[in-house]
Amino acid sequence: MPYEDLNDEAVRHRTRAGQLARGGRDGGGHDRGGRDRLRLAAVDGEPVPAGGVTGIVKPLPPETFIGHGTNAEMRWEAMRGVGYHVSNDRFFVRNHTSTPIIDAATWRLELHGTGLRNPRSFGYEELLALPAVTRDAAIECAGNGRSFFATQQGQEISGTPWRLGGIGVARWRGVPLATVLERAGITPDAVDVMPRGLDAPYVADGVDHGRVRRPIPVSKALKDVILAYEMNDRPLPPDHGHPVRLIVPSWIGLASIKWVGDIEVSTSPLTSPWNTEFYRMFGAAYPPEGSPPLTTQGVRSAFELPWHATLAAGRPYVLHGRSWSGNGRIAGVEVSFDGGATWHRAQLRGPHAVPAWTRWHITWNPQQAGPHTLLARATDETGVVQPARTTHNDYGYLFDAVVHHPVIVVNG
Repeated sequence: MPYEDLNDEAVRHRTRAGQLARGGRDGGGHDRGGRDRLRLAAVDGEPVPAGGVTGIVKPLPPETFIGHGTNAEMRWEAMRGVGYHVSNDRFFVRNHTSTPIIDAATWRLELHGTGLRNPRSFGYEELLALPAVTRDAAIECAGNGRSFFATQQGQEISGTPWRLGGIGVARWRGVPLATVLERAGITPDAVDVMPRGLDAPYVADGVDHGRVRRPIPVSKALKDVILAYEMNDRPLPPDHGHPVRLIVPSWIGLASIKWVGDIEVSTSPLTSPWNTEFYRMFGAAYPPEGSPPLTTQGVRSAFELPWHATLAAGRPYVLHGRSWSGNGRIAGVEVSFDGGATWHRAQLRGPHAVPAWTRWHITWNPQQAGPHTLLARATDETGVVQPARTTHNDYGYLFDAVVHHPVIVVNG
């Protein structure tokens, strides 16, 4: 988009933001209002109370989502036939508390800390008037695939039992974080940047941890992080960070703080519960203080197929799926129809130049009725291959092993 068109774009965003904040209807006629729909949700993975809500604003039809308390997992079968991007209405939701409704007209981004020469703030219109970039990027929960520690490896874990639907790829538009930091006079000796969200404080086991925040090193902040205000060519929906969120490509989703309200820049290392107590690996394979804070995601693959899908014997099927890696592009995908005894190369399709994820397909003609296990394993451009097993950690983070996808073949 030419820069001279940004003022018109700002008017469009401001109008849309006002509609959302006032509880109006969006362009599709859906009611987005109702602060009474929100509540302060409790700990990650709490069951949904009968007749209650989860602190998520958008509709969550069961054919598209699996509910997990304050979170909503995308169903992979709902992606069959869908394009490269996950539409806003189908994008998974990971909330620590509940989705806040924020008026873009009064929102401000405060930049402060010892690593800035000229601490300052930006309003929504000021941000929209800055030169913008558009990037395809994946957002993926660090706990994506967590349930397979138990179901495949027989290991006890805690947290939301995601399968593989805690990921989505969207086209994000916003201002490079580097642009904003430079205008605030970031100093050469700055080391950490810590964004903080405007959602409610996170309380777990009676402990108030404050609002969600987590530092990232200056080197990453200046490299490819953006302050996004648009998702798939639309203003950010409330559940996905309206009015502004961070997008931190290739890193765990927690780093891409939603509803960002302030950013601290420091000349000394910064900490929060989200890089000391949470989002580190703890367990027998790790030191008592845990692993370093989690950053990049691993390699994963998923079939665009229902769990326990029923297929007819003697009929060829084109199986579709997607693979992705925090290390970069996918170089190849192999599929097994016999539980890993033999492997067959899948055909990659789509825009290989974009590292967010890669679509693929392969034909299978099952002959024998009964239960079968499908496996898909990917190799990324750095040579990393999905393993058969993931090292256990107490919180079930970063499950990257090949997932066993069950199907049933019946005589047709």
